[in-house]
Amino acid sequence: MEGEPVDKGRYQRLVGRFIYLSHTRPDIAHAINLMIQYMHDPFSSHIEVEFRVLGYLKIVLGNGIQFSPSNNMRIDTYTDADWVDSLDGRHSTSRYCAFVDDNLVTWHSKKQVVVSRSSAKVEFSCNGL
Repeated sequence: MEGEPVDKGRYQRLVGRFIYLSHTRPDIAHAINLMIQYMHDPFSSHIEVEFRVLGYLKIVLGNGIQFSPSNNMRIDTYTDADWVDSLDGRHSTSRYCAFVDDNLVTWHSKKQVVVSRSSAKVEFSCNGL
């Protein structure tokens, strides 16, 4: 880890606020997912990530989710599972998102609890999201 240990309570409170905010801001969901991984042992480098996300949100303050009207309803879903993409814990991450027309309506990203030895096991374990 980089930097000095920081106040865990302060870090966790701000991450909790980011989680709440991510329901309407999917653009920060990945950064929040990374922050959550260090909830129990944060360092100053992790606080810097929080400040970067705050700076980003300040720049894009007026942006948010906007739904566009359409006459033809179409539902598209996308899924992905990586095989040991994380170097920190060697756990795979599965994720999905769903669109109604061109509007994002749901998404999810989850780090798997088991370490897979092959990509087939990763794909199989993603069925139980």
